[in-house]
Amino acid sequence: MYTNTTSPISYIGFKPNLIAIPPTNVSGSPLQAAPWILSVIGHHLFPQMDAPMESNALVNVEMQPEYFDTPMNVVETQPTKNRKKKSIVWEYFTIENVGAGCRRACCMQCKQSFAYSTGTKVAGTSHLKRHIAKGGCPVVLRNQGQDALTPFSAPAKMTVNSGGPITPKRRYRTSVVPYSTFDPDRCRQEMARMIILHDYPLHMVEHPGFMAFVHNLQPSFNMVNFNTVQGDCVATYLREKQSIQKLIEGMPGRICLTLDLWNSYHTTGYVFVTAQFIDSEWKMHRKLLNVVMEPYPESDSAFSHAVSTCLSDWNMEGRLFSLTINQPLSEVGIDSLRSLLSEKNPNILGGQLLLRNCLARSLSCIAQEALKAGQETVKKVRDCVKYVKTSESLEEKFLTLKQQLQVLSTKTLSLDDQNQWNTTYEMLLAASELKEVFSCLDTLDPDYSKGPTGEEWKLVDKLCTYLKLLFNTANLLTSSTTPTTNTFFHEAWKLQLELSRAFTCEDDAIRSLTKPMQESFDRYWKNCCLILAIAVVMDPRFKMKLVEFSFTKIYGDEAASYIKIVDEGIHELFLEYVALPLPLPLPLAHGFVEAANGESGDQKQEDGLSNGVGLTDFDVYIMESTSQQSKSELDQYLEESLLPRIHEFDVMGWWKLNKSKYPTLSKMAHDILTIPVSTAAPESVFETGMKEMDRYRCSLRPETVEALFCAKDWLRCEPMESMDSLVKMEFPI
Repeated sequence: MYTNTTSPISYIGFKPNLIAIPPTNVSGSPLQAAPWILSVIGHHLFPQMDAPMESNALVNVEMQPEYFDTPMNVVETQPTKNRKKKSIVWEYFTIENVGAGCRRACCMQCKQSFAYSTGTKVAGTSHLKRHIAKGGCPVVLRNQGQDALTPFSAPAKMTVNSGGPITPKRRYRTSVVPYSTFDPDRCRQEMARMIILHDYPLHMVEHPGFMAFVHNLQPSFNMVNFNTVQGDCVATYLREKQSIQKLIEGMPGRICLTLDLWNSYHTTGYVFVTAQFIDSEWKMHRKLLNVVMEPYPESDSAFSHAVSTCLSDWNMEGRLFSLTINQPLSEVGIDSLRSLLSEKNPNILGGQLLLRNCLARSLSCIAQEALKAGQETVKKVRDCVKYVKTSESLEEKFLTLKQQLQVLSTKTLSLDDQNQWNTTYEMLLAASELKEVFSCLDTLDPDYSKGPTGEEWKLVDKLCTYLKLLFNTANLLTSSTTPTTNTFFHEAWKLQLELSRAFTCEDDAIRSLTKPMQESFDRYWKNCCLILAIAVVMDPRFKMKLVEFSFTKIYGDEAASYIKIVDEGIHELFLEYVALPLPLPLPLAHGFVEAANGESGDQKQEDGLSNGVGLTDFDVYIMESTSQQSKSELDQYLEESLLPRIHEFDVMGWWKLNKSKYPTLSKMAHDILTIPVSTAAPESVFETGMKEMDRYRCSLRPETVEALFCAKDWLRCEPMESMDSLVKMEFPI
């Protein structure tokens, strides 16, 4: 073990086999670290450490130099007295007898001793070459004056004890070795990112296993404690918040908020406030802005307080457009939110842009109603699937029988998670396609109890038919790209129509199955119908025509009154956008005068045309008179023919291209198409219960909880930084 005198950091031999110590989480189980943890954290703690070859093991592979002329597996024979040793290393080493039949090679520079031969066993010269070429010899390293921050490379000519320079006889190339400077501050930043992105407990930095792991990885790194890493995580949050703040400040339109309430074991609640908006490039963003701890989540003012906190925190007064919540509220709570929405957004439909039902939660409730109606049959199917899946031999018999019966289904059986209703649907769908195999399974296994009857299998088919409607709609919410609001009108009106038809069906089984589904969806449709309809009017492929067509299908003779409500609502909203203050354009004549006279804008014009009395007032007059005499942008838009219906249509891109033709209407579409219909994150769309904050995070300060959740949401959208490029180096000897 040697000290590099050119560096303030002591050189300590790196031993990969000592760092495979898995840190443990709170419960004591090994942390399932993501693959990039060692490649980022380990890279900065110990730059020479390779990433693990497998996620569950660290393999200690010694990097062997590749010689141009001498294979590594060829062991050099023991030299004799009459045979001259040819290896270049003997210019730097001498052989000493240390015992009977035991000889060692001694470095002439640093006097360090290495194994050479014991009896008839010869150790070879590879380790001797590495000692000289890779900077293992401190004397050679010091004499060459190498910088401590760069790897050692032996020069082409070296001076030995005996005299002048010699020409190197052999060269060998090492394996590819990454090199980077150890940066403790960067390591702390990456550790904070790791904890945030993977929901690791902050206390992991004080776990003995993790501390030992980091110490063996980089002994020079001063391990942080809980308070320090908590500060690092909050600092990461504040750093990312600045960029989000700039993004929000630069958005041209308004912002839509969703409110998602989480419960906790000690009866407090956490309101997750997420924003959806469009930037100046017409790109949609969805960002978690706040996690507000509410001591009394059941109170009527809980959601209103969370909204006010968010608007104040992000300086968004007067820019709120709509609100979407995830659970039923009392009339007092609804009135509180509606008045807040109206106050912060005067003249925007009087607070009507309040979606009182989250689409994901509504679909989950409807699915639960359907599964509850057929719960006995569902349980029978689940028991059959469980019987097959829990026995490997029986599962093989099941597959053999499937081949014998020539069942063409590609579905595979799987047990469901009753907290995720989509897994129950997929279990029923697979079992339904394989019902013929289940019916004959008792011929191979006498212990198999009787499965569902023929009538029960028919009920499963009907249940799958209606669950599929819900599944297709909910699946849109799991997309990595956020769909625009107009997309969900198509799904909602078809679902409403199918459930209405099923409710009037003559089949008693279908009526009893779909009645609770239809009643539950009615509540969602009545609350969100207006907003969804206005959004689809902003789609140039459909406009009011689809509203008229769909409402006629749903409401029949009463459709005209509902169509009128939508028409009046969209015209009222347009007039409110027209009334919004807009910057007046510069007078054209003023620009022409400047260009002709070569005068700057701050020079005073003698004719008085630029003093606010001349052509400026004339421009205002022209704008007012033109708008009074001609049709509005909205009427022109609605009267124009529909665009062809193509599947891959970018409605935002269309409005971006046509904002010059429809300057006011494009701003209106800009905001309407951004309204979120769901409060749930993509990974939580199919959950049947309310989210609950875990005990560990409940023990943290509310500010820390907010920092961890928000920073995770923002960091997930960022690409991981690539590792430093690998450098190939040659070491002459």
